[in-house]
Amino acid sequence: MVSKLMQVMALVLVLIFGFFIGISKAQLSVGFYTETCPDAESIVGATVRDAALSNPNILAVLLRLHFHDCYVQGCDGSILIDNDPDAEKHAFGHQGVGGYEVIEIAKEKLESQCPGVVSCADIVALAARDAVALANGPAYQVPTGRRDGRVSNISLAADMPDVSDSIQQLKSKFLDRGLSEKDLVLLSAAHTIGTTACFFMTDRLYNFFPGGGSDPSISPEFLPELKAKCPQDGDVNVRLPMDQGSGETFDKKILENIRGGFAVLQSDASLMEDEATKSVIDSYFGPLNSQFGPSFEEDFVNSMVKMGQIGVETGSDGEIRRVCGAFN
Repeated sequence: MVSKLMQVMALVLVLIFGFFIGISKAQLSVGFYTETCPDAESIVGATVRDAALSNPNILAVLLRLHFHDCYVQGCDGSILIDNDPDAEKHAFGHQGVGGYEVIEIAKEKLESQCPGVVSCADIVALAARDAVALANGPAYQVPTGRRDGRVSNISLAADMPDVSDSIQQLKSKFLDRGLSEKDLVLLSAAHTIGTTACFFMTDRLYNFFPGGGSDPSISPEFLPELKAKCPQDGDVNVRLPMDQGSGETFDKKILENIRGGFAVLQSDASLMEDEATKSVIDSYFGPLNSQFGPSFEEDFVNSMVKMGQIGVETGSDGEIRRVCGAFN
């Protein structure tokens, strides 16, 4: 009896020990590279600034890249792998994702100064942070310490959120990643900067119903403008701002547009169809919001940091790639 009790106690201790080891391995920390590569964050920031000088839209592109990386298997740089036809980046759900060259430039600079130290996954997270700040959004600190994953497969990106997803589908997909309805609203608000292609608008404008027609949630005032920019049978590669009137500045104008029927993307418009997501949007408006309401910028940062910790590999897991587009 005593022997059996000791075995049980030993098993419990092993489980507890393993639990805390698991927590410690999963921890990220602000300033992770302070000792091993002190200039890591400034190198990434300078690279993003240089890229934005020649292409202001790269800020939105880098923000989107971070989301797409984190959504599939966690924030492990798996979307960056480029030397395999079955690599994740070739998935249909990742079409239009870019910014890879900026990450590689930053990686090359870091490797020359601190070889084998800074992960590509961390570069992606830091670049997104810097992109938000350069677009006049909030400056915030990013916990780092991610390591790069060793798996990148197109099949793993099969359930990426899509612009045509219903609000219930979007909520379910985000919940599967540990993200709440509030996170869904705030991360969707990243559409405050950047553009989309008419390709993603065709069904919403002309085939919303089986027999044709437009999404009735689009403001009658806005519909002719969208159709003029994206005519039926026109060039589907024409691009338009996702945040009408404020497409180059990070602010909550996107949420105001969504409330008023001026959402460009169907997935953004659907946020007003659900009471939980609608109430989150409404909370950022009203006569007393500036004094007593929640801060959109602060909440966005919290959601970004939360997203940036999905499924991270730390400690001895994964690897630190020499180049971001290929495994070591």
